[in-house]
Amino acid sequence: MLSPLPGKLLGSERTFAGKKMKYPIWVSSMTGGTELANKINKSLARICGKYDLGMGLGSCRQLLHSDEYLGDFQVRDLMPEQPLFANLGIAQVENLIRQDNLQKVKALLDKLSADGLIIHVNPLQEWLQPEGDAIMSAPIDTIKKILDTVDYPIIVKEVGQGFGKASLKALFSLPLEAVDFAANGGTNFSKIELFRSNVIKQEVYEKVSNLGHDANTMVNWSNELLEEGLNIKTKQIIVSGGVKNFLDGYYHVKSSKLTATYGMASGFLKYALQSDDELDQFTKLQLEGYDMAQAMLRIN
Repeated sequence: MLSPLPGKLLGSERTFAGKKMKYPIWVSSMTGGTELANKINKSLARICGKYDLGMGLGSCRQLLHSDEYLGDFQVRDLMPEQPLFANLGIAQVENLIRQDNLQKVKALLDKLSADGLIIHVNPLQEWLQPEGDAIMSAPIDTIKKILDTVDYPIIVKEVGQGFGKASLKALFSLPLEAVDFAANGGTNFSKIELFRSNVIKQEVYEKVSNLGHDANTMVNWSNELLEEGLNIKTKQIIVSGGVKNFLDGYYHVKSSKLTATYGMASGFLKYALQSDDELDQFTKLQLEGYDMAQAMLRIN
């Protein structure tokens, strides 16, 4: 049995969208429009570049209309060889398709030197958001339309409820770079939006905002779909939502029969808000822990 040496990172080379990753760890999308976006995005990108991790930017919606905050999201120079994805909501993509204006997405990716686009599918969040956008078409139809039109990699992500088995089946049948679970158990953006509403709306929709599927259930469904003979065209999954540490991540990656990466957000964000040194220490310990799990633990 391999005995990793503390302080010496082992990892293993892999690719994601043609870019280099040493560990199956994805720094999940966050900081869409906060005043601290510049500091957070750059701190996270620096860590991804140093340790060969992948990263999804927070919502880039505002960049479709103005370059005022473009610099907050331009981090490619900090992670030149690692996968970096921009992020838009399904409502924005639907609207651009309706306007025959998808070239705006390509222009956005070029400005950010991003490898592809994350589309976050968030109908419940939009429904509960006081100023939410109406989603006029079934999200799966919008995703099919953009795939038929563009040639850059697409990740489809939920925002805190996760996908049901039927949704996973429909998504896996498409040539996506990845499906990101964002399962129930992590940050629930629908619930956050509900907290911004009045007391009556909170009371009426409270139970709805807590609906969803956890990561373990979604990994099991994914395995079942493979065993049922589904022709899976999606390249890989990102298991996120309630993944708190390397033990959670290792368990999900090794339990999956599909190529899997795991996504974390809150832990990285916590230390990115403190200092680069603390973020570096947190990240290095997560990677050392993954090496330890790889060497000493088995999933039966």
